[in-house]
Amino acid sequence: MTPARFIATKEHRRFTEFADTVKANRTIGICFGPAGVGKTLSARRYTHWDKAEPLLTEWGPRQDTDADVYAALARTRTVLYTPPVLQSPKQFAHEIDQITTRVGVCIAHHANADGSSSRTPAAKHVRLIILDESERLAPTSLELLRDQFDRTSIGVILIGMPGLEKQFSRYPQFYSRVGFAHQYRALGQEELLFVLRRQWQRRGRTLDPEDYTDAQAIAAITRTTRGNFRLLERLLVQIERVMKINELNVVTSDVVEAARSTLVIGAA
Repeated sequence: MTPARFIATKEHRRFTEFADTVKANRTIGICFGPAGVGKTLSARRYTHWDKAEPLLTEWGPRQDTDADVYAALARTRTVLYTPPVLQSPKQFAHEIDQITTRVGVCIAHHANADGSSSRTPAAKHVRLIILDESERLAPTSLELLRDQFDRTSIGVILIGMPGLEKQFSRYPQFYSRVGFAHQYRALGQEELLFVLRRQWQRRGRTLDPEDYTDAQAIAAITRTTRGNFRLLERLLVQIERVMKINELNVVTSDVVEAARSTLVIGAA
C-alpha cells in the first residue's frame, strides 16, 4: 500500500478554525468525538508533528535540514503531547515543560536565523498546547495544567472521546476556564464519496456513483464505516488485499463484504 496522503476534510478545517480561535483567545478548549473520526490526524497535521516529532524526541546535534522543522513549528507555535497510561503528575509536569521548551527553542532558532538574538525565554514562544488522549490525565495533572494556564496564558486544547466535557465538569476550577467545546464528527455522505474518489484515483481507478456496481460498493462501504475515517482506511487496505489475492480489477459489494469480514469492528 502507498502511504496515505492527508485529505483536508470539512472536519479538519473546522478543527483548524477551532485551534486558531483557542490560540488567539488564549483560553482552554475541549475537542471530543468517537474513536477513529480523525481527531489525532487533524492535531498532528495542525502542529506539523509528523515532521517535528523525530527531531523533538531525539534532540541530538543540529543539522541544516532542521531549518524546515523550525519554520513549521514557528508557523503554528503549538505543542502536541499525548500522556502515557499510568503517568504520575510529576512526570506529566516534567514532560510538558520539556517538550514546550524544545519547541520554543526551535521557534527561537527560526526567529534568529538572520543572526539576531532574543532574550525571550524559549517556552514563551509557544502559544498553544494540544493534549491528545486527555482522559488519561489524573486530577492532579489537571490542576498542574490549570496552574500553568493561569501563569502563562498559553492556550490549551484537550482531545478525547465523547463525554470528555462531562468528565472535566467535575473539576469546577478547571472547567470554569474552558472557553470553547468542539465536536469532531464522522464523514458525511458527500465527503465520504469525495474521499473514496481520491482513494480510487490514487489506485489508478475511477469511481462513478451512477454506475450500478460502483454504487453498490459505495453503499457497502458506507454501511461498514459509517463515515469513520480510521475504519475506512483499514477497510481499504483489506479491499486491496482481497483484490490482489483474487486478481480482481473492479471493487464490488462482494469484495467490500469479503474485506469487512476480515476486520474486527468495535463500536465507534
